[in-house]
Amino acid sequence: MGYLNFILQSAYDDLRRNKIRTFLTSLGILIGVAAVVLILAFGLGLKVFITSQFQDLGTNLIFVLPGRVLSQGGGGFRPGAGTLGGIRFDEKDVLSLKRIEEIKYVVPYSVKTVQVQSKGKSEITDIRGTTEDDYIISNIEMDQGIFFDRKDVEKKSKIAVLGQTIAEKLFQSSELGLGKTIRIENHRLKVIGILKKKGDINHNSDSSIFIPYTSAFVFNQDKKFFDIHIQLKDYKEIEKVKEKIKQTLLKRYKEDDFSVIEQTEILGTIESILNAVSLLLVALGAISLIVGGVGIMNIMYVSVTERRKEIGIRRAIGATSQDILLHFLIESVLLSLFGGLIGLGLAFIIVFFIQKFFPAYIDLNSIVLALGVSSLIGIIFGVFPAKKAADLSPMDAIRYE
Repeated sequence: MGYLNFILQSAYDDLRRNKIRTFLTSLGILIGVAAVVLILAFGLGLKVFITSQFQDLGTNLIFVLPGRVLSQGGGGFRPGAGTLGGIRFDEKDVLSLKRIEEIKYVVPYSVKTVQVQSKGKSEITDIRGTTEDDYIISNIEMDQGIFFDRKDVEKKSKIAVLGQTIAEKLFQSSELGLGKTIRIENHRLKVIGILKKKGDINHNSDSSIFIPYTSAFVFNQDKKFFDIHIQLKDYKEIEKVKEKIKQTLLKRYKEDDFSVIEQTEILGTIESILNAVSLLLVALGAISLIVGGVGIMNIMYVSVTERRKEIGIRRAIGATSQDILLHFLIESVLLSLFGGLIGLGLAFIIVFFIQKFFPAYIDLNSIVLALGVSSLIGIIFGVFPAKKAADLSPMDAIRYE
């Protein structure tokens, strides 16, 4: 153990004598480790964010979408009528689905991008026609005022509930928006509520305006819905209900005209896409690690050449070839670990500042991976120079000029 400590200290001292070269040699590892850890941090952050958003909506939701949104195996997205202007649902579909016993809420959505105006200010946003039950199934929280109710839907009331972001843009402060009037395509709507800021990925509710779907028909002349969200009474019945929904809609549409999917399917697909993208980006980051490893190997070959006489003297006073091999191998690993630790520290600093604007997390697996890969690169790219040093003849090394 004492001899190993001696070798470690000796290798460390050798690296300290050439601080600039040590830093420049480790730079490739530093950049590569920082890049890989940041990619993993962003990927993990997105997964946590997306998962939390879906959990906020509850676990017993089913989405009825136009077109074939998911492939048959549920393994990914593929283009369908849902994104290319296929069928649109109507009130007949909503009424038919409400007759299914196991369903608790049926909430249709119409969506249109409009220009909204108020006191000289103008913004482009989405206006979303829906029912009073959206407040329940989407776990909407009010910052001010109220959400519209069933009577408002039945009476086609000219009212609106604003997301926090659009309210701030129109009125500078969301507190000033309540009770005010907004104008959309020459139609005036009274603001009866402001939502709490949510950052919702499903509705993008912060920037949207919600109105009774019956009132939205003036902006949506064909009186069609983009999609329908359904909440069940009991999640255990989800497969049974999905089949009932399909059979109900097949009375009016073809099988490829719509998709009936649950949250876990969407979440699984999104995670698969994120994993594939992360893997590709990590592979690109790994190129920097390989380049850094080649740099370490080159500098270690230079170091062996420069220190041939030192190697010869050490061999002459009793050091074995294994001692020399171990010394240079440890030196290579220390070089790589130095770059890995600095890169990991840099990644932590970047994540610390970025977390205020973007979800990013560095977990224990990323730390272990960074240090493990750094050590492995040091071993792989250091073994050949170390073996060259170990194979030197003591007499030839001492005579080297």
